[in-house]
Amino acid sequence: MSTPPPRPSEPPSAAPPADRLDGLRFAFGTLTVLPVKVTRWDRDAARGGMLCAPVAGVVVGGCAAMVGLLLLFLGAGALLAAVATAAVPAVLTRGLHLDGLADTADGLGSGKPAEDALRIMKQSDIGPFGVLTLLFVLLAQVAALAQAYGDSWARGALAALVSATAARLALTLAARTGVPAARPEGLGAAVAGTVPVRSAMLVAALVTVAAAGFGALFGVDDIVRTALAVVAACAAAELLLRHCTRRFGGVTGDVFGGLAETAATTALVVLSLG
Repeated sequence: MSTPPPRPSEPPSAAPPADRLDGLRFAFGTLTVLPVKVTRWDRDAARGGMLCAPVAGVVVGGCAAMVGLLLLFLGAGALLAAVATAAVPAVLTRGLHLDGLADTADGLGSGKPAEDALRIMKQSDIGPFGVLTLLFVLLAQVAALAQAYGDSWARGALAALVSATAARLALTLAARTGVPAARPEGLGAAVAGTVPVRSAMLVAALVTVAAAGFGALFGVDDIVRTALAVVAACAAAELLLRHCTRRFGGVTGDVFGGLAETAATTALVVLSLG
């Protein structure tokens, strides 16, 4: 997630209803470094932004796939293309999701009460749990992408696209009503509980069907594999979300980042199987 938003200048009840463009601006302005100005920080805009999060994932994944394909076209090997593909989402988010994953790992690994764990997560340094988690997650992402590119360029591009979209879908699901914020401030608090459960499930179904549709380009088995990759990504993120909610009392921006990286890695691993 991006930097914490300012406090709204007016209460949500006084603000006009957010339109789709407000939601898209919120999604791209907070989940990417693309030059999109966020004009509204109220709960309505946050709801639209979290519902549009997978759209931002499509753009991020598309950029990652294009970089990987370009390197392959220029004669690079599958491993180098995989490294570049894994690096693009980090660049397009200023590494904030990876940083959130590391901070979440440090908070969970500390074994301390919620208040102390949250304080550890706010510190600027990264502890041993965070370092190890980043190492293994990035290795898994690169290995899975290298295998996909080794099978075919198109499969590698599909893996990049599906994993980035599933990562942002995990954020949509984590922002559903009933999931509290661990802190009263920050972007985590701004988006926590904004998305109705039914809307979150609808977006998840649409993303899963779309992924299966792209998988159909490669055969019947890939329809199942791509759909399963999205479902498994959301399931893994949900397990982490529930654990973090129990340990920290809710979600934070760091937790959202950890969920995104967990979902992306799980999707890539599933796509590499079989």
